Order: sequence, then C-alpha cells, then structure tokens
Amino acid sequence: MRLPLGDIADISGGINDLQPEDRAVHAWYNFVLSFPPHLVREYIQRLDVTARDTVLDPFCGTGTTLVECKKLGIPSVGIEALPMSHFASEVKTTWDVDPSRLRDHAEKVAEDASGRIAAGRPAPGHPTTPGGLGTLSPEKLKLLIKDSISSLPLHKTLVLLTSIDEQLDPRYTDHELLGLASVLPTGIGNLRFGPEVGVGTIRDDAPVVEVWLSEVQRMAADLERVLGRSRTPSMACCGDAREPMKMLEPESVDAVITSPPYPNEKDYTRIVRLESVLLGFMDDRTELRRTKRWLLRSNTRNVYKADEDDKFVEDHESIQHVAEAIEARRIELGKDSGFEKMYHRAALLYFGGMKRHFAELREALRPGARLAYVVGDQASYLRVMIRTGQLLAEIAESLGYDVEALDLFRTRMATATREQLREEVLVLRWPG
Repeated sequence: MRLPLGDIADISGGINDLQPEDRAVHAWYNFVLSFPPHLVREYIQRLDVTARDTVLDPFCGTGTTLVECKKLGIPSVGIEALPMSHFASEVKTTWDVDPSRLRDHAEKVAEDASGRIAAGRPAPGHPTTPGGLGTLSPEKLKLLIKDSISSLPLHKTLVLLTSIDEQLDPRYTDHELLGLASVLPTGIGNLRFGPEVGVGTIRDDAPVVEVWLSEVQRMAADLERVLGRSRTPSMACCGDAREPMKMLEPESVDAVITSPPYPNEKDYTRIVRLESVLLGFMDDRTELRRTKRWLLRSNTRNVYKADEDDKFVEDHESIQHVAEAIEARRIELGKDSGFEKMYHRAALLYFGGMKRHFAELREALRPGARLAYVVGDQASYLRVMIRTGQLLAEIAESLGYDVEALDLFRTRMATATREQLREEVLVLRWPG
C-alpha cells in the first residue's frame, strides 16, 4: 500500500519498515514522515491510554493518530483545517466497506473511463483546449503549481472523475476519490516532495485509470485486514485547532497525541493543492484564503493584517526575544521583501496561536489528561534558531499545565546552517 493509505494496515513498525517502493513520496508524505505511526503507538503506551479513553489529535492531518487508535480499539477525535486532509482522515477511518464490492465497483468505473478515453469523448462540464482535451477553468488553473500536471493526464483525470460521478455508489465513492487523491501528485502529476513541494520530471502522459485502479485495489486489500474492527468510534472535524471548543464537549478528552505545524515558512496548502482543486475542495482564491484563515499561522503566506494572535505572547520574553532577533537579522542583511518583513510577526503569531490552542483546550480535558506534542526546532527565518519545544513548554506551563518531559525523538541537519535541529515530543499533564 502506498503512503498515506498504507498506515491502515500497518500493524507493526514505522516508516523505516516500509519497502523501498512504498517510500514513494507524494502529497501527504510530509505529514506521515514527521509523525510516523510507530510514534503514535509508542505514546499511546507511554500515556497509559486504554480503550476506555478518548484520544484527541487537534492537528490530525490525514489521520495517522485516528487510524492507530482505531486499530487498537481506542475512541478518537481529530481536528483538521485543510478540507482535503480532513476528507482523507474521514475516509481512512471508515472501515465498514465490503472490500470485494469496492473492487468490483472500481473495475466498473475503470472500464467506463477507459472506454470514454479511447473513444475521445470529452469531460462534460469542463472547458476544452484547442486540441479537444478537457481542462480546468482559468480560476482553478491559477491555483495550481505551474506544470504540476500535464494536459493529457489532466484530461484523463477529468474523464475518470466523470465516470466516478456517473457510476455513483455512495458506499464506495469516497474511497475511490481518496484513491485518486493519493496517486494524483506523483503517480499522475509531476510533483516532487522534499523540504518543499515542487515540480519534478514533466511527463506528457500517464496511465491514469490503471494507476488509480491499482490504488483502490490496494485500499481494498487493507480493508480486508481490518474486517470486523470498524466499531470503535472515530470522528474527524474540519475546523480551527485554535478554537477546539467549537467542536469538542467539555471534559471529553483523556489524552492528546498530535504534531502541529512548525514555524517553518512552509505553505501547507500547497502540499495538497492539486488534489484539493481536482476533487472540488478548492475552486478559487477566495476559498483558498478562507482555508488559510483556519490554519495556525506557521508561515508568512497565511498571515493577514487583522491577525491578533501575537498579542497572546506579549508577556513571554523568550518569544519576544526570538522575534526581535529575526527582525534584527533581517535589518542586518538588508532583506526588504514583503515576506521577509513579516518573518518576525509570523513567529509571534505562531506561538500566540499555539497559546490560544492550549488555553481553550483546557476546557475539553478531563483532570489528569496527558498530552504529547511532536514539534521541531526551526531555523527557517534568516537562520535564527527557534527552539519550538522549549518555547511551547513555557507557554503550556504558564497556562497551568504540568510539563512532564521534552523527549528527543530524532535530530536532523538544518539545510542552511548545517546545525543539528531537535525534533522532540513535549509531554504535558492537565491537573484540572
């Protein structure tokens, strides 16, 4: 099973246990890489979580924590701001699907789509290129990273989506759409994923229907492995983690296991942009801006003039010192672009947003609840070191949390400075 769907059936081991072909990098690999399933299982044990407890992942991404909890019979709740990632979390925890019938239906869709493509039939409801290929509206094309998908694979994808829609069966459609989202970035499109998302080798064509069908068949194989294990409740909410009480009941959470964004100047909406546009989760820049407003401010591309999260950390001297150091470095280096001028504010908004999250979350926690946050040091803002775990521990302690530990998860080398950056797990306890 290719990532990200493979963690449904991954009962033991983590990223390093995957076969080389399963390390294929695509749209959600960054989420999974920074928060591998084995780490979730380790902290389920470390926090003494049982099947009588409820686990929250307030930055649930594509559902790694929710899936691991469901496999262990532990109820879970997730919050995710990106609609595409939220959809993935929902589908990946929906296991009451007949695998054989899912395969049969997908084969029926594939036959219909292949016939349409072979016959040169258009993709209804979409504009066409001068060569007669289906394409997207100018508004949607502007949302995509340039050359992220070539004309012919795009046409075939739109035809496949037409077949999925016209052969609609609500029991299987979501899994079929998630299968397409999974293979779109690198199996069909031209994207590559490293420290940043970008364009790799541009392919004029791709076997769209065959790649998609193979992915759905792998999903069906995973579902076979979890037959009879679908009763454990799991819910994913689409919303802003800084306002968790809009989605949670008071004193309903026994444990938190999560990996929030890092203050690292990465635009997380770009990671899932191709899937979001093609599957209809994002149609224009207005929707893109609306989505960004729900996100924790971790980069300058989702900072807005009206943002006020920075005021929540005005009394935290260590955080103010980091922002001052970033601004001083900018002035020293003569960096005057619009984004560079916002670097220090982005750092303040990040920690202010996390303080809002910790503050409001207290109402949802049962007395004695324990929390694990996977976070990492950053030096993205003009090489000024941000010790994320230490600063978040300071914030949490100021709000009444007990800081139990700051465990070293792993180290990595900073690209620019060649310094060792720590990735850590901040372990907290809410005394109530």
